[in-house]
Amino acid sequence: MSALLKTLSPAALRQFETLQFDAASSVTERFFPSWRRLPEQFQRQDECREYLIHHLEFLKSALQFGALAPMTEYLRWLDSVLAARNVPPHSLEQSLRWLAEYFAARMAGADGDVVHAALLAARDEFVAEAGRADPPTPPQRTAEAAEFQAALLGGDQRAALAVVTRCLDQGRSLTEVELEVIQPALYGIGEGWQANEVSVAQEHLATAIVHAIMTMALLRAKPPASNGKRVLLAGVAGNQHSVGLRMVADSFQLAGWEVQYLGADVPTPSLVQQIEAWCPHIVGLAVSFAQQLAAVKDAIVRMNQRFGAARPPVLIGGLAINHFGWLARMVGADGCAADAQAAVAEAERLLNEKDNRCRGSRPN
Repeated sequence: MSALLKTLSPAALRQFETLQFDAASSVTERFFPSWRRLPEQFQRQDECREYLIHHLEFLKSALQFGALAPMTEYLRWLDSVLAARNVPPHSLEQSLRWLAEYFAARMAGADGDVVHAALLAARDEFVAEAGRADPPTPPQRTAEAAEFQAALLGGDQRAALAVVTRCLDQGRSLTEVELEVIQPALYGIGEGWQANEVSVAQEHLATAIVHAIMTMALLRAKPPASNGKRVLLAGVAGNQHSVGLRMVADSFQLAGWEVQYLGADVPTPSLVQQIEAWCPHIVGLAVSFAQQLAAVKDAIVRMNQRFGAARPPVLIGGLAINHFGWLARMVGADGCAADAQAAVAEAERLLNEKDNRCRGSRPN
């Protein structure tokens, strides 16, 4: 865990948010001055601005929670993406310097100093880690995962379904197949996009095929006996990724839980309303990136305000939490889990812990 940063007040964060687009546009102009911009550069100009806005979304999370590590992780990832797209070396480091200069000039006094220092700290940590990083080790994937990945990239739903069906016929559970075949294949496709070897269209098609196959595979599973427990699962506001959450939903359902799966990007007021209407024993929230931490914290704050001590335990997971589990405590969650199987086990632990507390508080 890297050193904590100074944070901004809510008012200063709002000012930072109002400046984000202008900051990204100003730095884009420095990379692509209008007086020498060529027609073929307009797309790269738009892409540059989009990346800079992502910089600032990750930075906003760091300025709210004081945790720099998620932004540094994002910068390492983005560096490999830009290198695969032939963006000149040191452009990423330069963008952080120019953003720091912008906010030092546009935000007054101590607030500007905090943003300036955070950007330079992110730059320094990124540069230091890049200098000592070992070459990444290619992940080991099973033959089935590789075959499934090839079928997805080819857009061949029949071949992909055949891989999953064969695994199920061999006696493997759907949860095992999702963790050992489907999830590694999707990670491989994501890595292919990162290396500029897989298109966005291929990635979207793969996701659509996976959703269809998971539905068909779940329908062939024998319904388990109900354990009387309910879990509500949702992607927090702003989180558009849902495949991992579907895997979690499947694991709970196959473990005998009654599941309400709300999908991706659920507005916080609607989430709280549904919790009130259904009274789940556990709430599971998915967060893919650090900039969604504010949405998680806001959801938990609103649940605390609405339900008080009766609030159900909140379990969170997703890529951001997988890398930095300690973030769960910072947003007020009761627990976190790295995968679907672990989510069910952690939910059981949270309920047992809650029951023990309740028994301990009862008079003899």
